[in-house]
Amino acid sequence: MGDAADTYEAVHDFEVDRRRLEDIPEPELRSWSEDVQVVVGGPPCQPWSTGGLRLAERDSRDGFPAMCRALRLIAPEAFVIENVAGLQSGATRPYFLALIDVLEGLGYDVVAKTLDAADFGVPQHRRRTFIVGMRGWRFCFPEPTHGPDRSTPWVTAGDVLTFEPIGEPNKSIITYAKRPDIRPSPYDGLLFNGGGRPIKLDAPARTVLASAGGNKTPFIDPEGAVPEYHARLWDHGAGKPRRGYQRRVRSGRLRTARRLTVEESAALQSLPAGMKFAGTRSTQYTLVGNAVPPRLATAVARALRSQLARAPN
Repeated sequence: MGDAADTYEAVHDFEVDRRRLEDIPEPELRSWSEDVQVVVGGPPCQPWSTGGLRLAERDSRDGFPAMCRALRLIAPEAFVIENVAGLQSGATRPYFLALIDVLEGLGYDVVAKTLDAADFGVPQHRRRTFIVGMRGWRFCFPEPTHGPDRSTPWVTAGDVLTFEPIGEPNKSIITYAKRPDIRPSPYDGLLFNGGGRPIKLDAPARTVLASAGGNKTPFIDPEGAVPEYHARLWDHGAGKPRRGYQRRVRSGRLRTARRLTVEESAALQSLPAGMKFAGTRSTQYTLVGNAVPPRLATAVARALRSQLARAPN
């Protein structure tokens, strides 16, 4: 929390209340009702993420009870909750449906929808579920502005990244996997060490993860060695990973590729250029990976502001 609060304060020149939401006394939350019209929050995603154990309410990081408590006491005109798409699918869907019932019981007309950040001008495919509630009005989500079937194409990773690093270089190397997991596309599967896959520069990037920083950081392949290597494996089987080709490789290392910097990860999130992040480099990658892309957030916020102005009360 400390590094996130420090980053927010530095960017917005605004002092952050660093208490946990559940630790704020009820009388104080009730007193906010006179000034707060909208409550916005993103409870920790780990209980619902498909990349984790998905323990839901059995996970101590479940922040929805605290969020519902705050909404009950503050009673704003509207709220926005953001979380991973996994919240409303699979084993955690019963929790999601129960959550909607609780929110509706607080007097809100509640709608939920999963949006892809790429559809709103972010150079990254990032699917996130938004739950929006309003009193006396059913929220209409904004229409996508970018994409193959729209007047404005997706913003690609190559629109914000270059072959030269932006910011402090990431020193994590890229080596060939001993047992490559090969897929039809050279940008899928796992042909290299760690979970960081190569970036296809002529398309939006994959979701930027909070676990980036080391070998899970995506990388740029300036000489096109990845498609070439993939084609070789695809034609001859995945059992013999490359170990030579001295111009690009030494001891199994893809020498011409480089992993993304914090600043480049931030660019894929549509965060402002030059933004500074508090904490260690590892923490900075985590802060970026946990962020809601501003362009996506702006689209939802503008739609809510417009509809609040038209709502009956």
